[in-house]
Amino acid sequence: MTRQLILMRHGETLYNATRRMQGQMDTELSEVGIKQAELAADYLENMTIGRIISSDLSRAHETAKAVARRVGGDVVVDKRLRETHLGRWQGMNHEEVDELFPGARALWRHDASWAPPGGESRLEVAQRARAVIDELMAGYSEWDDATVLVVAHGGTIAALTSALLELSHEQYPIFSGLKNTCWAQLTARPRYYPGSLDADGEGDPVIPQARFTSDNVSDAQWYLDGWNMSAPKRGM
Repeated sequence: MTRQLILMRHGETLYNATRRMQGQMDTELSEVGIKQAELAADYLENMTIGRIISSDLSRAHETAKAVARRVGGDVVVDKRLRETHLGRWQGMNHEEVDELFPGARALWRHDASWAPPGGESRLEVAQRARAVIDELMAGYSEWDDATVLVVAHGGTIAALTSALLELSHEQYPIFSGLKNTCWAQLTARPRYYPGSLDADGEGDPVIPQARFTSDNVSDAQWYLDGWNMSAPKRGM
């Protein structure tokens, strides 16, 4: 038995368009971002989405609601899915950060344990966001029959994806920047151990008993199906 997870970034904000660092500032979608959200909703409407969860920051929540209006159901909000807190950098553009903190942005991109002044590291972000998925794995039994959609932020999604794939801290920087309303798609399967009941690489159980149970759901094996996936850019 497999479980599919989509981690989608919110639509564009004016801060995105002007290369300003938002972090946990509560910025709104731009006109372009609203159109991006609707386009993503058009595409995702054709998928069987059973639950939608979003960051409580409005740019993610509004994007999630655009999808929910198409697929039905409510949006569950969880502040653990917020973007990385960027401390003193929040509200600055890239040039301002580089002038005040030379070399720090490059260090931040390449060292998941390093945090901006007054902010949090990607390892801390991964820990809080991963808890959301682990709780869903244990408590949402309907996941076997439908996809879970999480709408959050680029930094959060990259950190969470790294954590789910059990990457080493040195490997966290391997993901390119996630574009607005693009997503990562992952699949969870019961973890294979020699002699255990296994799910094959095609997503189907080798034998029917190879499914998530209360005994193995906390030890799922995650697989990356795609990164920076998106709806066709019609009319954009």
